Amino acid sequence: MRKIMRTLVTSAFACLLLPLGTVQADAGVLADPIGMTSGFYTDPNSTPAAWVSANPSDGRAPAIRDNIASRPMARWFGSWSGDIGTAVGSYVGAADAADKLPVLIAYNIPGRDACGGHSGGGAGSPAAYRTWISAFASAIAGRPALVVIEPDSLGDYSCLSQQQIDERNAMLRDALAQFSAYAPNTWTYLDAGNPAWIDAGTMARHLDGAGARQAHGFSSNISNYYGNDRNIGYGNAINSALSASYGYTKPFVIDTSRNGNDSNGEWCNPAGRRTGAVSQTGGGAEMLLWLKTPGESDGDCGVGAGSVAGQFLPEVAYKMIYGY
Repeated sequence: MRKIMRTLVTSAFACLLLPLGTVQADAGVLADPIGMTSGFYTDPNSTPAAWVSANPSDGRAPAIRDNIASRPMARWFGSWSGDIGTAVGSYVGAADAADKLPVLIAYNIPGRDACGGHSGGGAGSPAAYRTWISAFASAIAGRPALVVIEPDSLGDYSCLSQQQIDERNAMLRDALAQFSAYAPNTWTYLDAGNPAWIDAGTMARHLDGAGARQAHGFSSNISNYYGNDRNIGYGNAINSALSASYGYTKPFVIDTSRNGNDSNGEWCNPAGRRTGAVSQTGGGAEMLLWLKTPGESDGDCGVGAGSVAGQFLPEVAYKMIYGY
């Protein structure tokens, strides 16, 4: 972290002694992962990059390489990641060595996608999840990062009992506490779904119940297609409800990976979509980010019929570059 010292505000009451291996946020130090780095990290091992490497003679490869694989995007972590401490530590370490800011998605909460069903799974119990997310945060340690915690988890309520909702909220609050304690230069975001899923007032209540006051912000439009204007309106409406009911607001980021042509009303591998912009400023949002990888399937549906969620589909990626 060659640039760390330029953004830290030194506290007069900094702790002088900490247990070995512990990273503790200093009450007088304001995290600024943007200022600590020189732009977003581009993952050389993303699924589109791996496809391009394996298919150099494919006529679609140059366009996918130049317009998707070479662009910064988030990496998702879940049970498929193996030892989570090793996986996260390796990824964040590579970004740190390049003086770039990594964007990570934690996606392993028990009962994941319980109501939608396309991306089911997650840790086997709240205790297992706590162990997993604690290792995730500890692996980042003091290095700069952005982490979105459990996409869809606050919109996926329709099939859950109140007891299950309370249990999920407790896990999300604890996750935020883990990052606060062990990854002090990480900005965390809870996910607020998308503008067509849950109304802003209800989502504000869900966010607050999950501990949004302790998060840096919230995210909108993950794996969806709604344009920036609609997401900015949604984010602002959530903040109005948070302010009115709970006395605070939060910055928000938008997933622009597939919203360049806006939504046609379909959410699962619709045709005719296009990639959007990535920016450290968002014109009303805090940032515009590729949180979903363009070309990765939403599941066995739409133009991705026969695929599984997360599978990279080169023809879908190619068409998404040009919007057809």
